Amino acid sequence: MKNKKILILSFTAATLCCMISLSMLTAFKVAAGNKHVNFDKILGADISFLPQLEASGRKFYDKGIEKDLIQILKEHGFNYVRLRLFNNPAADSGYSKKGFCDLENTKKMALRVKAAGMGFLLDFHYSDNWADPGKQHKPHAWKNADYQQLQDSLKAFTANTLLALKAQGTLPDMVQVGNEINHGMLWPDGKSKNMDTLAAFFKAGIAGVKSVDKSIKIMLHIASGGQNGESRYFVDHMLKRGVKFDIIGESYYPEWHHTPDSLKRNLTDLSARYKQAVIVAEYTRHKQEVNDIAFSLPGNKLKGSFIWEPINTGEPIFDKKGNTIDSLINLYPAINKKYQILQ
Repeated sequence: MKNKKILILSFTAATLCCMISLSMLTAFKVAAGNKHVNFDKILGADISFLPQLEASGRKFYDKGIEKDLIQILKEHGFNYVRLRLFNNPAADSGYSKKGFCDLENTKKMALRVKAAGMGFLLDFHYSDNWADPGKQHKPHAWKNADYQQLQDSLKAFTANTLLALKAQGTLPDMVQVGNEINHGMLWPDGKSKNMDTLAAFFKAGIAGVKSVDKSIKIMLHIASGGQNGESRYFVDHMLKRGVKFDIIGESYYPEWHHTPDSLKRNLTDLSARYKQAVIVAEYTRHKQEVNDIAFSLPGNKLKGSFIWEPINTGEPIFDKKGNTIDSLINLYPAINKKYQILQ
């Protein structure tokens, strides 16, 4: 019995020592995690559906070996992850009664992204559900807010989200203040016909970001990949109103935004016309062509792309059983090598 007690005490001491070491390691990781990555070229993926798929039992495999999805992406040349965030997705008419893509789920995903050493783009939808050119509904909690209250809410929600991420050492490296907002956000107040109001909303979101960390890059995200006139119109109106941002992000879907040649003409013009960097923030098809365009723009600005939900939508790079589709996923190591993308 005495020997057993000694064994238990030894085990307890060893366990405590291990716990202290793990605690110190976690603290180190948290402190290090808020240091931003500075990739000059981005090969990214929006994988916001991942927690939902994993909760349903979905697993992922590369050459028959089960691996974490983020690890698979990194091993195939990706260096950045994009995550969307809704205000309250569990609200009535929200995105998910289970709360997927809320702050808590985003915090868990952000830990995984940072642990993999990848860049992190946070996509604020400023809605309880999808926000895109066809719908930009206010969050239910802001439904009756007036003009000033909406600005205050935008700034506070943005800042509080980032403070929660900062507390665990996972600040994003880049933030989208709104998703595909060329037709506005927080309708009807912020419709694009009300450019002064829309610019004020965008500034409020930016102020929320900068109140937490001035070094986070700001993306203006619009859905006009092959439409140069519309792109220039929107960017010019934001710049005219003193909106300050670092990156023009364009969605590109050929069914709405025409051919890859249209994308190339538009992005080339935007890159030459404005001081901001230009990247493809969403795409699914024409994978090789889109990336050749994105990484061949003139000048020494940030370049890159984010494939949208390659897990299970558009033209996925995984099959329905979670296996990599070699003919598609193997494009990315070649793109990484061709354009010397750091990881």
